[in-house]
Amino acid sequence: MNPREMSFLEMMRLESHGPDTYVGAGPSYPWGGLYGGQIVAQALRAAALTVPAQFLVHSLHAYFIRRGDAAEPIRLEVQRIRDGRTFVTRHVVARQAAGAILNLAASFHIPEEGVDVQVEHMRQVANPETLPKETWSPLIDRAFVDESKPGGSVAAWMRLNEALPDDPVLHACALAYLSDDLPTDAVISVHPEYRGRGTDYRTFWSASLDHAIWFHRPVQADAWHLHEFTCRGLMGTRGLSTGAIFDRNGRQVATVSQEVLVRLHRERAAK
Repeated sequence: MNPREMSFLEMMRLESHGPDTYVGAGPSYPWGGLYGGQIVAQALRAAALTVPAQFLVHSLHAYFIRRGDAAEPIRLEVQRIRDGRTFVTRHVVARQAAGAILNLAASFHIPEEGVDVQVEHMRQVANPETLPKETWSPLIDRAFVDESKPGGSVAAWMRLNEALPDDPVLHACALAYLSDDLPTDAVISVHPEYRGRGTDYRTFWSASLDHAIWFHRPVQADAWHLHEFTCRGLMGTRGLSTGAIFDRNGRQVATVSQEVLVRLHRERAAK
């Protein structure tokens, strides 16, 4: 099954297999295995199924452990760490036959009245409608705003190419799905052998190691958002990238951080 044969809502349709245990599936992808953003989104969805509706997701922290297999179901085991009055914490392990493939912690919060101070601001870029579209999946609309060149920064307009119902958890899951796409590009772009977008995946082998998202405001993931990522360093084979996600009005809806494993294809070895 390729991404065209499974919608995002189908990915989020998890089956209950006992108390706080769910089973999902995923399509295969061009590079083989599963897409990390899919597993993060499904784990977040499983966690949310055990949380009262008034709590909204505000952060997640995930470790990618093994490469997933699209031919196997994904078992999502949720542990209820804490149920507070305004915060709820969940732990999720995604498993397949080989063992755990993802370990995720998620926190949920009942929105409270307070100040609204935004320190980081979106730079002026061309509108997505005026830019060429470039994507690897029919589920993702993506338009890069910068020329492909070394430098450690990458920015693109992105949206889920599927209309979602008015469900804040589903939109948070969809943003998690999208957020695993660009961090690797930012890290690879600082490598001495990087020669521009379009050649990187023939030269490099990469894998996401860990991933964190802080959700600042409600998001509508099927609308255009600007994703901006900057590499903070590539030491040995591990690089760190951080980024901000803005809606079209310039409001920062999320902050993302990811560590990426990068090897040249000739040096590829087991993770």
